[in-house]
Amino acid sequence: MALRVSINQPAIRALDGAPPRRPHAVSARLPARWACGLLAWLLVATGWSVNAAAQAQNSDVGTRRAAERTSFSDGEIRDGFMKTAFRAELQFDRAVERIRKFDGPVRVFVADRAAPGRSAQIAAVVADIRSRVKRLDLTMTQDRQAANVIVTLVRGRDVTSTIRSHFGPDKARRIQRSLEPQCLVGIAKDSSYRIQRAEVILPTDVGDFRFLDCAYEELLQALGFLNDDNSVPWSMFNDDVQMGYFDVYDQYLVNILYDERVRPGMTKPEVGRLLPEILPAVRDWVGEINPLGAATTGEASGAALDASCNCAAGIGPDRNRQ
Repeated sequence: MALRVSINQPAIRALDGAPPRRPHAVSARLPARWACGLLAWLLVATGWSVNAAAQAQNSDVGTRRAAERTSFSDGEIRDGFMKTAFRAELQFDRAVERIRKFDGPVRVFVADRAAPGRSAQIAAVVADIRSRVKRLDLTMTQDRQAANVIVTLVRGRDVTSTIRSHFGPDKARRIQRSLEPQCLVGIAKDSSYRIQRAEVILPTDVGDFRFLDCAYEELLQALGFLNDDNSVPWSMFNDDVQMGYFDVYDQYLVNILYDERVRPGMTKPEVGRLLPEILPAVRDWVGEINPLGAATTGEASGAALDASCNCAAGIGPDRNRQ
């Protein structure tokens, strides 16, 4: 379940205009250099699971890997990228269709506030993502001040109150009415659409598959994929798909976003003109690290960009890539 909320206001105050909140509130942690940035939030409620080492033992992940489609046309890859990298589902500010991405090293810190502890599992997810995105400098850090992605692990019963502490009561009520969110990612970006900071909130007291499914989607969306679209059946950025690992189709999308030729703030026409140059290198890389079927080329239908809202975990069918 994905929702992005954008708010134009100084980020060092509480989001509802009240005085700064407790030290763990998002507003209290923003460094001064981000104070004039645009604070944008993406909420996702999907599934979850275990660390990379245990994935082979998870029957849900194994079943999905066995059925995964790995060959896609240029048109299918382009279509999915255009639908997931430029918009968001719910915005409190003006909707903008531009690329948002980190423009430098990405450092992830885990604040584990709940049992069971899943910090090692987040580290495994981060390592897996890093190994599959060629131009992304992504790693864990033990220094919260050095981090620009904070992953907060909480009990499921504390997700709603955590959302309230980040957004304030009024916006939290709107978010709850829209989505019933179970996990969340938020980004702060500057005026050039460079992501400066991301906050991820995940509940830990869920099943292994549900945890990993949500962790992968939230961390990947924190990199700049701010829209879910149900017309892209091969992507985890789809309300009807639960995956639990970093699938091949989404590896294509993230590698396109982090190609150095794709710059923060670019529009869809600007990126579209670059894709014929970018796709061959992306195909070579994804093919090198995955056993793939023969690639095809051609145009995919349904290029319109549709906004959607994810269902809560367990609602709606699980359509794996077929």
